[in-house]
Amino acid sequence: MLAHLRSIIVSAFFLLYPYIVFRGLQEGAVWLAPSIIAGMYLYQGLKEQQPAAKVKRLLIVSVLILGIYFFQSFTAKLMPTLIQLLLMYFFGKTLFQGPPLIERFVRLEFSEIPTELLVYCRQLTQVWTGFFAFNAIVCSVLALSAPPAWWALYTGIVIFLLTGLLMIGEYIFRHYRFPDLQIPDMKTTARNLILNTRQIWLDLYAK
Repeated sequence: MLAHLRSIIVSAFFLLYPYIVFRGLQEGAVWLAPSIIAGMYLYQGLKEQQPAAKVKRLLIVSVLILGIYFFQSFTAKLMPTLIQLLLMYFFGKTLFQGPPLIERFVRLEFSEIPTELLVYCRQLTQVWTGFFAFNAIVCSVLALSAPPAWWALYTGIVIFLLTGLLMIGEYIFRHYRFPDLQIPDMKTTARNLILNTRQIWLDLYAK
C-alpha cells in the first residue's frame, strides 16, 4: 500500500513539475523542484545495495546540488530535457541490443509474432526514439531562450498532448496496416502497459 502511494506521489510530482518550476521562478523558489529530485536520488542512493548503482545515484545528487547552487533556473528547466533524452536512450538502445522496445510490449499480447509485425515493431521503436529526440531539442531551446511560460506550456501540456496523439494515431494506423490481425482493444493494451512497464524498464536499466 505504501509503495503504491509513494508511486502515485512521485508520478504526480513529475506531472506537475513544469508548473512547480514556473511558480518557483515567479516566487523566487526555483530551487525547490530540483531539490526534491535530488532528495529522491539521495534516498534511493542510500538504500541501494550495489556499490556501482549507489555511486551513480550519489553522483547524480552531487551534480544536481552543484546545478542548484550555481545555475538554479537552468538546472530546474533542464529536467524535462533529461527525461526525454533518457527515454530516447532506452528506446534507441533496444534497436541495437534487441529486441526493440515496442516488440517487448507486443509480446505481452501475442504469443507468436508474424515477421511483418516484427518489422513494424522496429519501425515504431524508431519513431518513438525520434519523437523523444525532437522533444529533447524543443525543451532545450525553450529552456535556454524562451519565456518561462512557453517552456512550462510545452513541457507541462503540449508534450503530453503530442504523446497522446502519437499513441492514438498509431493505434488507428495499426488497424489499417494489419487489417487481418486480431488486435487487443485499448483497454487491454493499457492494462498490460500498466502492469508490465515498470519491470521492462527495470530490466533495461539493469543492462
